[in-house]
Amino acid sequence: MQDEWRDEISAAEPPVTPGGRPPLKTWITAAIVLVGFSVGSVMAREAMTSAVIFIAIMLGVVMVHEAGHFLTAKAFGVRVHEFAFGFPPRIFAKRIGETEYSVNWLPLGGYVRLEGEENASSPRSLAAKPRWQRLIVLTSGALVNLVLPVVLLSAALMIPHQEDEGRAKITGVASGTPAEAAGLREGDVILRVGSHDAKNLAEASRLVRIYQGKTVDITVRRAGEQVTVPVYARWAPPAGQGPTGISIAPESVNPVDGRPYTVTVSEPPWEAIPNGAVMTWQTLILARNEVVGWVKGTARPQFQGPVGIAQTTGEVARSSETTAGAISPLLELAALLSINLGILNLLPLPMLDGGRVFFVLIEIVRGGRKVRPEREALVHMVGLAAFLLLAVVVTFADISRIVNGG
Repeated sequence: MQDEWRDEISAAEPPVTPGGRPPLKTWITAAIVLVGFSVGSVMAREAMTSAVIFIAIMLGVVMVHEAGHFLTAKAFGVRVHEFAFGFPPRIFAKRIGETEYSVNWLPLGGYVRLEGEENASSPRSLAAKPRWQRLIVLTSGALVNLVLPVVLLSAALMIPHQEDEGRAKITGVASGTPAEAAGLREGDVILRVGSHDAKNLAEASRLVRIYQGKTVDITVRRAGEQVTVPVYARWAPPAGQGPTGISIAPESVNPVDGRPYTVTVSEPPWEAIPNGAVMTWQTLILARNEVVGWVKGTARPQFQGPVGIAQTTGEVARSSETTAGAISPLLELAALLSINLGILNLLPLPMLDGGRVFFVLIEIVRGGRKVRPEREALVHMVGLAAFLLLAVVVTFADISRIVNGG
């Protein structure tokens, strides 16, 4: 029987055995899900709502990822045995042509099942295709996840949503910092960072972080005039200081609750689409800066599992006063999760897309000699075990934090 390949991208994306019976890790996934729902139902109704919204978002993001693998495999003539929505046990399936389309009970993502990756005995197996085609099939899911945010963020900008009104005002300039050296002063109101409009506090903070490691022109309003000064955004600021050494606050706040005033805004498609592309690119830069910070020792990786992300999803959904108003921030969250999923899958880690790509690159370096299939399978199995262990540890930490009021 030919080996069959499955893309595995999340904490548990279970393969189906040749006989159709779910393997052990499928039941492990089911147990984790049931525990999560039980904890949520005991804690609060809001927790269950958060979990449902989170699952819906992740389901969409993962299925788009799988569609990337599915379409490229079809385009290159790789036989696709199954395209599955959710994880086993199976609800129903329908065969169209040579591919079986199935719907399963665990709505945590999906998978594609292709003709063998390592075994090239079949001319329509993935392993029998040229290396450049294999690389495209293996990376297509992650690349789609990096393009999807352009669509999501563009839609978020077109949908009427609330934004903080009022620019960021500098409330303090720390001594011996780049901001002090550049001549920024307390009371300056930030208008632009680089060529970008810093329309509110959140935008000003985000834009400064984009330019970490670089000198950026910051334009401020001072005594009715505009002043532009070049400021270096540091990689390693002291504790309590930002990259430039300034502290900022909203220029004006509601005296009743002390929060910034908000305004409902939306953009036409011809503005939203290019702005969505810019936001996606800026988010990728922020992700790169975060990784650079880990390498430089200026920041520590922050892990959050499904429970923690579900909690964040609920907070985002409840941040708006109306259900319609929550759509735009939820689309932004979906875009962020899609980017995270895309980057994660490009990392050369066992079990993930990047890990499989790594073995193809080894094959190229070795002049076409492949790593023995059983050795590669063992590496991916060890990676799966480590990934599941990390998921359990992070989930336990998330639950403990929430129980303790975090």
